[in-house]
Amino acid sequence: MSRVLVVWCPDWPATAVGIEASAPGAVVSDGRIAACTSAARAEGVRRGMRVRDAQRRCPDLLVRTRDTDAEGRMFLAVAAAVSELTPRVEVVRPGLCAVPARGPTTFYGGEEAARVLLQDAVVEAGFDCGVGVADGLFAAELAARVQGGVVVPPGGAAAFLAPYPMSVLDRPELTDLLDRLGIRTLGDFAALPAGHVAGRFGADGALAHRLARGEPPRPVAPSAASADLTVRADFDPPAQSEEVTFAAKRLAGELHESLAEHGRDCVRLSVEIGMADGHVLHRLWRHDGALSALAVAERVRWQLSAWRTDIPGRSDAPGRADASGHDEDAVWGGVVWLELTPDQLVPAVGSQDALWGQSGVDERVSRATDRIQALLGHGGVTRPVLVDGRGPGEQVFKVPVGDLPPREIPDGPWPGRVPAPAPAVVPPEPLPAAVTAPDGAQVRVSARCAVSGPPAYVAVGEAPPDAVTGWTGPWPVAERWWEPERARRRARFQVTTAEGAAYLLAVEGGRWHVEAAYE
Repeated sequence: MSRVLVVWCPDWPATAVGIEASAPGAVVSDGRIAACTSAARAEGVRRGMRVRDAQRRCPDLLVRTRDTDAEGRMFLAVAAAVSELTPRVEVVRPGLCAVPARGPTTFYGGEEAARVLLQDAVVEAGFDCGVGVADGLFAAELAARVQGGVVVPPGGAAAFLAPYPMSVLDRPELTDLLDRLGIRTLGDFAALPAGHVAGRFGADGALAHRLARGEPPRPVAPSAASADLTVRADFDPPAQSEEVTFAAKRLAGELHESLAEHGRDCVRLSVEIGMADGHVLHRLWRHDGALSALAVAERVRWQLSAWRTDIPGRSDAPGRADASGHDEDAVWGGVVWLELTPDQLVPAVGSQDALWGQSGVDERVSRATDRIQALLGHGGVTRPVLVDGRGPGEQVFKVPVGDLPPREIPDGPWPGRVPAPAPAVVPPEPLPAAVTAPDGAQVRVSARCAVSGPPAYVAVGEAPPDAVTGWTGPWPVAERWWEPERARRRARFQVTTAEGAAYLLAVEGGRWHVEAAYE
């Protein structure tokens, strides 16, 4: 089996959003902890934990929203540091890259010498890391996680992996099932007969079994790609970042279709970008047939954003505004061509079709979206992205399909934010409303949040008044008080009515409106 050298940066999602390892911090995705620092783990915070549970264990926990775009862009600086010492650096995912160990270990005088040299290079670049060497990518990654990294002797991967818990395979359902069967370590799992594992747990279970035994995940060695599978786009005049990213998505779709026609899966994808000044940006990305067209486009964008040229006198970089005030998303000089090449191919293992043989729903939706965008333009089709915010209408960004969410998303805390559950319907424009007390007078809220009378009736638009059966509030909000021309003061109420309606009402400047509705 080929030897692999892996560079692993711990807690990379937290590093990418600027959380120091010495500070108790965590990165959140979908309301749960996606990653946390070692200081947070010392306080009992764990990945997958709910945010409130984590804050209960660590009251000083610094919480940030996960930024996958920043993770990808920043990690290319690590890959560049490794590339200074050895070619063919493969980015497996943000936070993890790998290189074949044979070249650098021969050149630098052994595996341990190469491991230490690469570790020092990444640390000098400003990032903490561990470097491991072993037979195969899976064992090498775990070796990199052991106290800064170790070298696993050739042929010793199975013995090295045996004590590890099944959870390192990152297959929760399989781990839970095997745990109920009394199999709790990779060594226990590796001892099972391969034929029985494949028959009982299917193809994915057989793949996990090969990893547990220290074997390569695929029984057939990858073969080099054919030249005719390369897809390319030329830009005249030179294109900027957004146009290149959109073209990358289209090219990736063409590449996937071509691979399917040839019965092949891509293990590693080569992305080359030709710049107007003659520079060629090249990077290898781990693919394994799992990257969608959008994911490929995302990696092309990372590659452009992380580019740093060595031209004398140039200190600015893509993604930042220069002194002349140019567009901060512009790529200096422009891109003249983009090329995607499947670097290694393996026989396709097939995919599960629908009942009558149709392709998957996601694939059909993606193709339809591409056609509509070709007709209406890139911004003609958008998708909602949930973000943090105070009001329900402020917690959704509309992003063109194929683009990443904006990098600058405001962080909390959000005093005055209405508690869960979130409303189901947010009208495009606030609906005017009238809220009156039992004596018929309009309900008012003072600067000290004193309510003039309990809400008794609410009338939405031209509809007749509806009796209020329950209400709570107010939740006062004072925004941008430091900018008089943009300052806002409002108060929110939740009300239910006799007709079964439930509203989130807001009063601002003495006028009421319906901000959202519950269902």
